[in-house]
Amino acid sequence: MLEQQIYALDDPEALCGLIRGHGWATLVTVSAEGEPVVTHLPVIPDPENPGPAVVGHLARTDPAAHGLGERPVVLVVQGPHGYISPSFYEAGPYVPTWNHVTVHLHGTPRVLGPEETYEVLSATVDHFESARPEPYRLADVAGYARRIAPGVTGFRLVPARIAGKAKLGQDKSAEIVERVIRALDTDDVHRNPALAHAMRAVLT
Repeated sequence: MLEQQIYALDDPEALCGLIRGHGWATLVTVSAEGEPVVTHLPVIPDPENPGPAVVGHLARTDPAAHGLGERPVVLVVQGPHGYISPSFYEAGPYVPTWNHVTVHLHGTPRVLGPEETYEVLSATVDHFESARPEPYRLADVAGYARRIAPGVTGFRLVPARIAGKAKLGQDKSAEIVERVIRALDTDDVHRNPALAHAMRAVLT
């Protein structure tokens, strides 16, 4: 990812918020044979570490392919993103672009044992159920959950390096930013309230 200071996302609280709100991540490594290995998986903020550390789990067969715990990885967390039409600017000349909020977490994960993995599974369910009026708990089906839990492997990633980017129109005037936000809130084709909210939080 191209890192530019104007778009840098480096506030720990903002990074943690991004991870907390966008838990479907992409894990990327290079195999021992030099081939890329990619897995999509849920992650949540690590309850044992401050800052943008995560815990997650993946299918039991995947850690070997990734060399999990043995080689560096990049975990990609993608927040709000979307197409920006030049027509939004009501000025010009401009060309289309893509606004986005993204963080790359670089480091070597620690593979967790069975009990820690089960704790991650339980915490993951709690995280995603927390907004429901009657949250489902893994403890409600503990016997079944513990029978199938060996099918996954948990991990903890405390990143050695973080590359965060919030490309949200910081290079545009306040007037144009307002036009883009208004279009993202109302446009018939490219309406994107989540991206509008992200832009509004950063730029207004």
